Parts: sequence; C-alpha cells; structure tokens
Amino acid sequence: MDYITSTLDNLIHQTAFFNLTVGNYIMIAVACFFLYLAIKKEYEPLLLLPIAFGMLLVNIYPDIMMSFHDSPNGVGGLLYYFYILDEYAILPSLIFMGVGAMTDFGPLIANPKSFLLGAAAQFGIFAAYFGAIAFGFNDKAAAAISIIGGADGPTSIFLAGKLGQTDLLGPIAVAAYSYMSLVPIIQPPIMKALTTEKERKIKMAQLRPVSKLEKILFPIVVTIVVCLILPTTAPLVGMLMLGNLFKESGVVRQLTDTASNALMYIVVILLGTSVGATTSAEAFLNAATLKIVALGLIAFAFGTAAGVVFGKIMCVATGGKTNPLIGSAGVSAVPMAARVSQKVGAEADPTNFLLMHAMGPNVAGVIGTAVAAGTFMAIFGIF
Repeated sequence: MDYITSTLDNLIHQTAFFNLTVGNYIMIAVACFFLYLAIKKEYEPLLLLPIAFGMLLVNIYPDIMMSFHDSPNGVGGLLYYFYILDEYAILPSLIFMGVGAMTDFGPLIANPKSFLLGAAAQFGIFAAYFGAIAFGFNDKAAAAISIIGGADGPTSIFLAGKLGQTDLLGPIAVAAYSYMSLVPIIQPPIMKALTTEKERKIKMAQLRPVSKLEKILFPIVVTIVVCLILPTTAPLVGMLMLGNLFKESGVVRQLTDTASNALMYIVVILLGTSVGATTSAEAFLNAATLKIVALGLIAFAFGTAAGVVFGKIMCVATGGKTNPLIGSAGVSAVPMAARVSQKVGAEADPTNFLLMHAMGPNVAGVIGTAVAAGTFMAIFGIF
C-alpha cells in the first residue's frame, strides 16, 4: 500500500500543476489569447500560431528551453536548439531569402520614388531609439528595440543577437511579430486620421511595364551598392536579393520553389516556436517588457504616420497624382501593410486599386529596415 501511495504521490508531484507560478498561468492565458487571434480572427496565423504555441509550451514545461550548460545530462531542451539558430542570425537570414523569392520588386522599379516613402516610414525606428534611451535603456538595447518600429520581426531578432541583447530578444521579437500581425488593426485609424476622404479616393496611374532585364539587374545592383556602403547588411540584404534573383532569373525554378515554399515554412515554424519559447514568465513579466511593448507600439504608429505624411507631401509635389495611403506601406510588413493600403483606399472608393502601388514602398521598407539595422551595427562597430 505504501508503494502505491508513494508512486501516486510522485506522479502527482511530477505534473506541471505543482511547479508553475502565477506568472506562468498568466502567460498561458496570454498564449491562449494569441491562439484565439490567430485561429478565430486569422491575424497573420502563419506568424502568430507558432509564436503563441511556443509561448504555451515554455510556460507549461520551462525545461523545453533549457540550455545544455544548465542541463544535468548536458542535453538542452528541444526549442533551445531552435533558438540558437535565431541567436546566430541563421533563421532571420533564411526568412529574408524566402521573402525575396516570393516578392515582386517590379512596382518599386517602376516607381523609384517609392524608395522615399519606404525611407520616411523608418522614422519610427529612430523615434523609438531616442524614446528607449529616455526610458532608461542603454544605447545597444535602445537600437535593438527601435527596429520594432519597422514592423520587421526577422530584422529585430537579427539586430538583437548582433548587439548582444539576447536577454531582450524574446520581448523584442514577440512585440515585433505581434505588431506585424496586428497591422490591419493598428494602421487604418492612423491612416484615416491623417488623410481626407478626397485624398483617399485618389486613383493612381497604372505603373509602367518593367522588363525582365531590369528585374534581374535590380537585386544584383542593390546588393553591390548597399553592401559596399554597409557591409553589415549583407546577411539580410544579400539573402533578400538572392531569393529575388532566384525568382527573376527564371533558370532555377526548383530553388525558387524551395526558398518560397518548403524552406520558408520550415523556417517560420522553427523561428516562431523558438521566439514564443523565449517568453517564460520569469523573462517576460517585468517592467522592461512593458516598456518594450509600449515603445514598439509608439514606434510602429510613428512609422505609419511618417509614411502617410510624406505621402501627402508627395501628393502635393506630383499635383495630386499620388495617393497618400500608400505611404503607410513603407513599414516592412510584407505584404500585409500593402493590403491595408488597398483596403482603406477601397473603402473610400471600391473601384480604387492601390495594391501594386503600395507594394513599392512596402518592398522599400524591407530594404530600409535592413539598412537601419546595418547603420546601428556600424555605429557600434559590430561586424
């Protein structure tokens, strides 16, 4: 009888119920809320679903992220090894290659002025940098946090790792990916507040056709120019342009298909679950996390607003030929931000089609955020 009692007692105390803190239960509730948003509301489930599930797993079984240094048998937890790929910038770089293989740079090539809108939307990054300094973060931490303003999860992870801010990587990545997922909620009120109905109804002329030669030369030229000026951007910009060159060259269909489909989705699973798994209650429920989440929202709002304001300036400069709404797509959430520009424009005039015009600033925003990250790395002497 004592044996049975002892066995049952051991089994009961091995359950998670006896090992979790109040903070763990709070994070489990947050994870379930994110799962609800991903499944029921379909807020970018490709990103939010693995992140939320990683969050759920680590708060039920914290050892799933145990380092092999801390493990008694020298073997780390499953998601720890996924996380190592984040720390060494492998997964973010592969994500960029997949994005490049999926993206048509034609709208940006056809309308080079889109680069200006993409650059304007990066204002949120630098606003967040100074805001983070004011909130008490050191300069490297502030730089890592500020990239959230570009709504670019992979670049946020990449820069946090390069600047040695791995203790903040979880909150930064979750904030960046959460705001990417919530683009359809956050951006429209800002866009509508800064534009008139007349401006939202502006129809833009059809973009000129872009030749195959232009599309092939673009990734090569951008890689040479950007990486010569900022070599530290090579892992991100280089992989983005390599993926796009696969697509546009037309001679490596198998590589294009792999980069844009199977490899891309495998990487998203690994990156999403490992990012979610950095949000244990001990690491996430603190004042620094709340500051990062607040700064990320402010930065994203500033970036969206700056893009729209610059779009209004461009509208005046072009004699009313540019719809200011496309400026909001200058954040690098591809293609969600471009779709939001299309949606808000269509609400004002159902016959208005802004998607391809918005893709120009959207792609420029991806390049701009990578350049901003490279700039911070150059400032701090990181190679």
